[in-house]
Amino acid sequence: MSKILIRGAKVLGGEVQDVLIDAETVVATARQGEIDWSGTGLSAEGATVIEAGGQILLPGLVDLHTHLREPGREDSETVLTGTRAAASGGYTSVFAMANTHPVADTAGVVEQVWRLGKESGYCDVQPIGAVTVGLEGKKLAELGAMHDSAAGVTVFSDDGKCVDDAVIMRRALEYVKAFGGVVAQHAQEPRLTEGAQMNEGIVSAELGLGGWPAVAEESIIARDVLLAEHVGSRVHICHLSTAGSVEIVRWAKSRGIDVTAEVTPHHLLLTDELVRSYDPVYKVNPPLRTEKDVLALREALADGTIDIVATDHAPHPHEDKDCEWAAAAMGMVGLETALSVVQQTMVETGLLDWAGVADRMSFAPARIGRATGHGRPVSAGEPANLTLVDPAYRGVVDPADFASRSRNTPYEGRELPGRVTHTFLRGRATVVDGKLA
Repeated sequence: MSKILIRGAKVLGGEVQDVLIDAETVVATARQGEIDWSGTGLSAEGATVIEAGGQILLPGLVDLHTHLREPGREDSETVLTGTRAAASGGYTSVFAMANTHPVADTAGVVEQVWRLGKESGYCDVQPIGAVTVGLEGKKLAELGAMHDSAAGVTVFSDDGKCVDDAVIMRRALEYVKAFGGVVAQHAQEPRLTEGAQMNEGIVSAELGLGGWPAVAEESIIARDVLLAEHVGSRVHICHLSTAGSVEIVRWAKSRGIDVTAEVTPHHLLLTDELVRSYDPVYKVNPPLRTEKDVLALREALADGTIDIVATDHAPHPHEDKDCEWAAAAMGMVGLETALSVVQQTMVETGLLDWAGVADRMSFAPARIGRATGHGRPVSAGEPANLTLVDPAYRGVVDPADFASRSRNTPYEGRELPGRVTHTFLRGRATVVDGKLA
């Protein structure tokens, strides 16, 4: 499709418009019926016409926190299957975490992931580089070399592990400041979470499972925002999950500290009460928290204290989840359900409108990660990275329909609203009528 006319879409949930795409670019937008598309310079002759019927047209979504597993754990996911899942969920760009095998701590590994993304063609893949060699927290990785590589790495994280050494964290913040990079911290004080299996609270006490206290997250965030202030660098907080963490980030922003934060869809919807089932599908890092935390996270996302939604898409093979709770891997897949969960928890509750969703799931993550060409307005002259969403759709989640190689979703059998009907990567359809192109 070199020329596409999207007819009758609500751009960012606003007024109904027609949008003309030619090659890789949006060439014109107008209120429906305002422009004669057969006029000079705006000919839609030969264009594929998509009748949107009032569906929501958003900029392509950007995920700052995805685990694609390749290289090393292709039994869980590959760059190809992960990007197919991303496109199905409306994403045109994902940032791939560094905890692969081998770890993405060198220019060679990040370039490999970047090239695999180019080959897949379903969405852009921006590798995240490890902060420390082997994620061991002892020695800084090749941050400059990864940034200067073909992959152009701007985000660095040991996600899955915390950079718990304050000196190492300070040095990383100082290093990335030189080229405008950001350190994305997995906030988990390791000594406070030894043997932890779930959120520390009433439910963990009743179930007899090792508790993961909120302070283990909050203490690291407090330390790191102060380090960022001292150094004058950028720090990003991964998968923030507690009401206390919200207050620390809100305080830091009030001081002018350059901190951003993300929340996952599952932390916006699910609580630790689900762990009573002992179903390992609910085992995740950080753990599901309380209803009080969930409500605080929603309010913080609405008021901008939390900047973005990031999936923390964490695929695992069946055998790593179909086992007893203590032995199960932590993590959930999320790329294909993220927008639906955000619609349910934020849009249908009145906390965000669709323009707000576009900000939290496209504009802001693209800005934080320096994702060139993504998170751009839906207007003439901009890259045609777009997603079309039917908000009236209601459907029961069936993981058998997923494009991801893994099926570890906490939403199986749950009815969720909304469906991505079309995704466009630089004007090329990757999803058409809800199916991969």
